[in-house]
Amino acid sequence: MRLFIAVYPPAEAIGHLFSEVAGLRLSAAAAAGTNVRLVDPGKAHLTLAFLGEVDPTRLTAVQQALRLAVATAGGGPPPMLRLGGGGRFGPGRSTVLWVDVHGDVDRLAALVGEVRGGLAAIGVPSDDKPFRPHLTIARPGDRMPPHDVEADLAVLDNYLGPPWPATELVLVHTHPGPPPTHHPLTTYPL
Repeated sequence: MRLFIAVYPPAEAIGHLFSEVAGLRLSAAAAAGTNVRLVDPGKAHLTLAFLGEVDPTRLTAVQQALRLAVATAGGGPPPMLRLGGGGRFGPGRSTVLWVDVHGDVDRLAALVGEVRGGLAAIGVPSDDKPFRPHLTIARPGDRMPPHDVEADLAVLDNYLGPPWPATELVLVHTHPGPPPTHHPLTTYPL
């Protein structure tokens, strides 16, 4: 089973963000039939760790490791976050547009460290890339003119959404699709 660990912003924050996204050139391109692969707002999330394929017999061990990681990193109120600004990963065909995360990102990074450490301790690998909190909004690749992508990034630079508490961590089972599906398996209060 293919797994990842995420934090889902509340509906208010997602609604605010995607109201802004609706005014971007990539939304106009999507409406005109260009496959810019806009993220479904109902699936928008911050990925904390990607586990990839995990043997289903290891699911209980993964869940226990996550419970311990959350308990170890816990204490105090949930991290306060907000979406704002934006950026791009990858050139050309690999272009991905995202919105940045502000607020208690140090606490979020500490949680990611505990999660990755807990998974490593039970022999379940996760991505080893440096943690860069973000929320992907689209994968336009090279299907939009570069000047339109730059114009959208300029708009995102001025975006700042409402603050919200990250109240839970979610273990998600995903199928890449098409269409991609996400099935929350377990939630852990923060």
